[in-house]
Amino acid sequence: MPNLRPALTAGTVAGALTAALAVPLAAQADARQSPGCASGLAVPGAEKQVAACLDDLTTAGTVGSGHTVPADWAGLHAAGTRNPSGVPGIQLDGYFPDTSTFNTNHGWNHDAQFVIRLPERWNGGLVVAGPPGNRRQYANDFTISDWALAKGYAYAATDKGNSGTEFYKDGRRPGDAVAEWNDRVTQLTRAAKKVVAKRYGRTPRRTYAAGISNGGYLVRWQLENRPELYDGGIDAEGTLWRADGPNLFTYLPQVLRAYPSYAATGDPSAHKALLNAGLAPGSEFLWPFHDQVYWELTQRIYREEFDPAYTGEEAGYTYATRPESVHRAVARVALTGRIRKPMITLHGTYDSLLPIGTDSDVYAKLVRAKGKAPYRYYRLEAANHVDGLYDSFPDRLRPLLPCMRTAFTALESWTQHGTTPPKSTTLPRPTSGDTVNTCSLS
Repeated sequence: MPNLRPALTAGTVAGALTAALAVPLAAQADARQSPGCASGLAVPGAEKQVAACLDDLTTAGTVGSGHTVPADWAGLHAAGTRNPSGVPGIQLDGYFPDTSTFNTNHGWNHDAQFVIRLPERWNGGLVVAGPPGNRRQYANDFTISDWALAKGYAYAATDKGNSGTEFYKDGRRPGDAVAEWNDRVTQLTRAAKKVVAKRYGRTPRRTYAAGISNGGYLVRWQLENRPELYDGGIDAEGTLWRADGPNLFTYLPQVLRAYPSYAATGDPSAHKALLNAGLAPGSEFLWPFHDQVYWELTQRIYREEFDPAYTGEEAGYTYATRPESVHRAVARVALTGRIRKPMITLHGTYDSLLPIGTDSDVYAKLVRAKGKAPYRYYRLEAANHVDGLYDSFPDRLRPLLPCMRTAFTALESWTQHGTTPPKSTTLPRPTSGDTVNTCSLS
């Protein structure tokens, strides 16, 4: 989602959703013509790829070398987050064939871009990620890639095949753009496994999917529909799509209708309507920002994706009365809860974009009813949708990222050694300690 640094205005935040630095990759050569760097490392199916041997694959090194785009991951972590560095290895950048051109990274103006990182010291594993919101392939570099690489994992990420606030213009029929997200993650996972096998002489012993927000949705979908590719997944506040609801369209219009009255007068009936829509009591201090940055934009661009024929105001949108074709479009990308590999879900109780009561609480019930694999669900008291807001409200929020990392370690032990994680629960907000960098699931 957009950059949520406290110093930014709504305009610059919205701009961060659409803009990335169109800088060329520094000091790289075509991998197929670079025997001194990555001889023989061709990404299967790629239309273009470039390779570089780097002293440091983490953001501590790639920001300076031009092998990441900081605009992709700006605002997704708290300022005090500590990250590892000093992981040498090979980075492959490129893209698969695609007809859309939203992604301007490196001046390529081409979608289906990817990044694959191969550390010198490999632990036998692979982590695959898709970006949150409508960001691009480097969106998880600080939050997921740095940490996974330091643990020895190879890492791969995709831009999902389209990005930005006009992503809905991709595809020929409603739902095509979001459906492509899932296809691109599958495509990259298969290709990355082959690259890893070529680089290290064997296929990964374990492959994990990890993601935040829309990236969490991708984890859910992959473990439901492509379980053979993974050993487990970490789903952080994944977006819930259900043809009959709940989904974004069943609560965002309610929020858009009620909030103006509440903001203007504190109208108790409007406040009740906002809570009924799913917003959490106690999260009111977050609502002005979400009104300024998130709610209308999110409703509009996703409604354009699934229901482009609608011409009314977004606050007046009523999903239940829309044509059956709209519901079928949502059904194409809907989740069922039938995960078939171990997964851990985390979600903040103060999430004011994807409210926990209309999202992960619902998905957890689906998994428990229909899932065929072990599952854990941790509700994080006072965590918001994006950790960048923690810096504005450190006395009222907690970051989600440290718990996501703790959950990943728990998933490793669960899938590799059979060590059962703590039971699903609501984790109270810590009142002491380094909440930006530590988290206990107990």
